[in-house]
Amino acid sequence: MNFRTSGRFPPLILDDIRGAQKMLSGVARVTAMEGSRHLTELVGAPVHLKCENLQRTGSFKLRGAYVRIAGLSPVERAAGVVAASAGNHAQGVALASALLGVRSTVFMPVGAPLPKVAATRQYGAQVRLHGHVVDETLAAAQEYAQETGAVFIHPFDHPDIIAGQGTVGLEILEQCPEVRTIVVGVGGGGLAAGIAVAVKALRPDVRIVGVQAAGAACYPPSLAAGHPVSIGSPTTMADGIRVGRPGDVPFDLVRDLVDEVRTVSEDELSSALLLCLERAKLVVEPAGASPVAALLSDPESFRGPVVALLSGGNVDPLLMQRVLTHGMVAAGRYLSLRLRLTDRPGALATLLAVLSVVDANVLDIGHVRTDPRLGLTEVEVELQLETKGPEHCEEVSTALRDAGYLVMG
Repeated sequence: MNFRTSGRFPPLILDDIRGAQKMLSGVARVTAMEGSRHLTELVGAPVHLKCENLQRTGSFKLRGAYVRIAGLSPVERAAGVVAASAGNHAQGVALASALLGVRSTVFMPVGAPLPKVAATRQYGAQVRLHGHVVDETLAAAQEYAQETGAVFIHPFDHPDIIAGQGTVGLEILEQCPEVRTIVVGVGGGGLAAGIAVAVKALRPDVRIVGVQAAGAACYPPSLAAGHPVSIGSPTTMADGIRVGRPGDVPFDLVRDLVDEVRTVSEDELSSALLLCLERAKLVVEPAGASPVAALLSDPESFRGPVVALLSGGNVDPLLMQRVLTHGMVAAGRYLSLRLRLTDRPGALATLLAVLSVVDANVLDIGHVRTDPRLGLTEVEVELQLETKGPEHCEEVSTALRDAGYLVMG
């Protein structure tokens, strides 16, 4: 595929994305666009969810991987391909290679979630576990490419990858032609760049908003500097956008075509994931929920109709459990309290009666009797409660204080 990056809106780039769309026909799904009543009420304008979490392999990554591998020469295909990834890109490369009859090797970190490792193998790739961080895994994959002649398939820093991901933008315009704002998660920038190229060429009035996790926000300093900047060790639960440096190829496109890049906190990501599960009935990974997190953090700043791209749904069940718990805490749905009781029969029953009146659900109770700060007849009780939100948390705390309990939080 001949891909050029000269000029602000190069027609050839749009043609490449259209060519990629034809190439992906029958390979990648045209994923659903679902309305969100809750987000619509918050934003004050229609909000739609583009469900790439329902794509084959569970994310948009199949699109770029297939276009990239399909564009290899016969000699390159015969040498096989190699990639490095902790999850989504690994599965995209594995399935794309299998569909095209190309041998694939995927390097994954030693601590990669077992379901993602198993899925990558099931799609047909040879998986090699190496390194404890992605940088080590990436270095191993590149060394393997040099030693064997296998073609290294970068997750975002290649024109064909960007062209494949850009097909999401074409689908958004086809499914929601009245769209005014598109919100997309940003890691290395391949997805945002591809969508921006496709959308701005056809609808320059549409606003593109990129979203990064605050602990892995490599684009704001890079955009300020005018070139890609490394931020060291990115830290976020959203492993799909946990990238320490923008890609060289997508950076210029993001700089020129993406209107704004925002950041969201871990609490906002957790709350967004919880909302997707509870309100939209969609399993979405933290990176995929980042556009929803941005909408939740500042809903009035988005001009509608809005399309929020749910980029992936490959979340490890153990991480899902932790994130949902964190999200419920952030949303005021859990309340942890410590208070002191007189250690006598019936004291706990009296406390539970107070909680019952205010409709607080007790999840766990712990007793501490050996703390030297306690009096001879005192016991400290630790409560884990399920509540209905911040206002209910305050109601529970007030009821306990009114009943004479010393609430220590």
